[in-house]
Amino acid sequence: METVTAPPKANPKAIHADPTNSALIREYLAYLRVEKGLRPLSCEAYQRDLLQFAEFLETESATLLVATQQQVSGFLAHLAKHNVESRSAARKLSCLRGFFRWLLLDKRIRRDPTLNLESPSTWKVLPKSLAVAEVDSMMERAALAADHPQADAIALRDRAILELLYAAGLRVSELTGLNVADLSLDAGRALVRGKGDKERIVPLGRASIEALELYLKSGRPALTKKSVSRLFLSARGLPLSRAWVWRLVKSSEQTASPHMLRHSCATHMVERGADLRTVQTLLGHADIATTQVYTHLALGRLKAVHRQHHPRAKRVTS
Repeated sequence: METVTAPPKANPKAIHADPTNSALIREYLAYLRVEKGLRPLSCEAYQRDLLQFAEFLETESATLLVATQQQVSGFLAHLAKHNVESRSAARKLSCLRGFFRWLLLDKRIRRDPTLNLESPSTWKVLPKSLAVAEVDSMMERAALAADHPQADAIALRDRAILELLYAAGLRVSELTGLNVADLSLDAGRALVRGKGDKERIVPLGRASIEALELYLKSGRPALTKKSVSRLFLSARGLPLSRAWVWRLVKSSEQTASPHMLRHSCATHMVERGADLRTVQTLLGHADIATTQVYTHLALGRLKAVHRQHHPRAKRVTS
């Protein structure tokens, strides 16, 4: 069997051999941080994608400033050849679109090489979600641990985290970035800072509000006596890391992840009749096209609604 060699991953800390490419990427990243307000993790992802494309151009003796549409297409073909998922390839192309649009507006290039290029299909790998019964089982186990007479602050915190991830469809970085002051439990909502530091208000369900109230009353005070703004804290009173939250969810449900809980929140809402604009607002998607993937996941329910309500879709009964 032929062995497929994965494409080399660009090292974001390495300085690219070509000084023009290196300077351009640094300048663009500064633009993303200062002008667009992107967070460090997002900038690192852009940096990796741009470095990978720059390295591909090196094999063709080209630089970013003279890249052609044919070379961008070649890069996408190179990714496909090495079995890079279509969603990842689409993200890389989106990164290149933004980069060349910036160069074009700054009059450093005369033509955008990504113009009219078809984006790789992002529907081949649909986001995975848990069944409602699986989520219920996870939350019940967390609630039993938190309601135990000898429950400690960690159990109360863990239950609040799981309930909040599912109730509000939060990204991991959004959850770890929450402050106590961002909660308005009396009003049943929270202030969340998403990508690009964009703020949005998310509603909180009854279960998540109860879990948060118990954590704030009996759990969090036992984790720290200091004045710390972050909502969720470790046993040492420090803000939780993203990796730690991933491990928590995995330990609660082996097949789950924080992002899967986010997808489950959206999928279950669409399956129960929520419109896409509402789900888009809840998740903080900039583009409705990103939210439309959940219509694919909830296709079974949509078909049932269509059969029930469309005048020419109902079956004829004798």
